[in-house]
Amino acid sequence: MKLYTSVGPNPRVVNMFMVERGVEIEKVDIDIMAGDNLNDEYKKINPSAQSPCLVLDNGMALAESTVICSYLDETAGGDSLIGATPEERAETGMWSRRIDGKILEPLTLAFRSSEGLPMFENRCRVIPHAADDLKAMVQENWGWLDGLMAGKQYICGQRFTLADIQLYAFADFGNLIGQGIPAELENMQAWFARVGGRPSAAATAG
Repeated sequence: MKLYTSVGPNPRVVNMFMVERGVEIEKVDIDIMAGDNLNDEYKKINPSAQSPCLVLDNGMALAESTVICSYLDETAGGDSLIGATPEERAETGMWSRRIDGKILEPLTLAFRSSEGLPMFENRCRVIPHAADDLKAMVQENWGWLDGLMAGKQYICGQRFTLADIQLYAFADFGNLIGQGIPAELENMQAWFARVGGRPSAAATAG
């Protein structure tokens, strides 16, 4: 297998997941800042022209970070970071979807439509006039999640899962672009410090 990866929160989700699961795969770095993901050669591998992308030994290419993690989770052996039972897997999937819709997607679109506009305005659809509202949505949803984290160690209670990795990668990126977890949200700040203290967070930082 071969993992095409780059800077950014989505690639970090996969790389952090791999560290947690003890998975080692050959990696090919894609310079997305220079637009290498937009060239015809890469788009033959991943038509969505995004990173990361996992190419299997049979030539099949898997894109989307959570899909890649799910595949690796099923094939790596050992303890799952998604769930050992149908109920656990459903809970992880539910929170992953909630996080994606309420925080990750608006955070990403807000960045691309404001601070990241010079890079993305000619690459994808951006909506600069909505950037402030998208940022406000993210901040509101950090607060929503903080209330639900009372008494919990991780997003799925006491289980550390893909949902935590997914959210942590974007929360850390959010700190760099002014969309991080508000300082007054004690539950979320404690969660962020807890996940940030894991070796996988340090191994994939920077």
